[in-house]
Amino acid sequence: MVSILKKTKIYFSREKKLYRSLKNVLGFYPKNIDLYKQAFRHRSSLKSKKQPNNERLEFLGDAILSSVIAHYLFIRFPFKDEGFLTKMRSKLVSRTQLNQLARKLGINEFVETNGDSGMRNSSVNGDAFEALIGAIYLDKGYKKAKDFILKRVVSVHLDVEEIEQTETDFKSKFIEWAQKEKVTFEFRIKEEVGNGPDKEFIVELLVNSEAKGTGRHFSKKRAEQIAAEMAMTALQ
Repeated sequence: MVSILKKTKIYFSREKKLYRSLKNVLGFYPKNIDLYKQAFRHRSSLKSKKQPNNERLEFLGDAILSSVIAHYLFIRFPFKDEGFLTKMRSKLVSRTQLNQLARKLGINEFVETNGDSGMRNSSVNGDAFEALIGAIYLDKGYKKAKDFILKRVVSVHLDVEEIEQTETDFKSKFIEWAQKEKVTFEFRIKEEVGNGPDKEFIVELLVNSEAKGTGRHFSKKRAEQIAAEMAMTALQ
């Protein structure tokens, strides 16, 4: 329950509209509003590289989301093996899934980019969703982040049985298509951003020497999956 003092602070805040909008999405009022503003701030929208963007929060949120989903699947499917659980987790946190969830929750309305129309078709919204989870964790703690994921996302917006039947290995699917169509392709690392555990890979998928998809992630394999998914969507 929100105290009278906190309600008064929110009412007179310059960010009261954002507070209320986030309350509708999260089910609670944020404490540190700046964390959430950063979660929606894509680096393309910044005029200076010194300004904080949402990439570090995305890194944190990705780890928390993976942990919560892994535990959820472990409990939900007590007799399934490690291979099944790993594939199901990949499906539930796939870039397509996260982009869809971001739109369902209305997170896409908060995201700040440079306005490039092509940006909206990339992984920006899904990245912001992960960054939001990172912001919740830092602002309210692990339990609040877990409750948000399970109660306001999984139970409301995910049909686990249906997702179980879907195909999410886009790289294998793309390679199969490329071999059938006899086209040349290459997964190429376009750029490496950052250092150490914070390093991200930007992978570009070239089809007949033409860029058809780009993926960005802390895992090179995941970046390739994102690039393959984008290419399959474009080619279809």
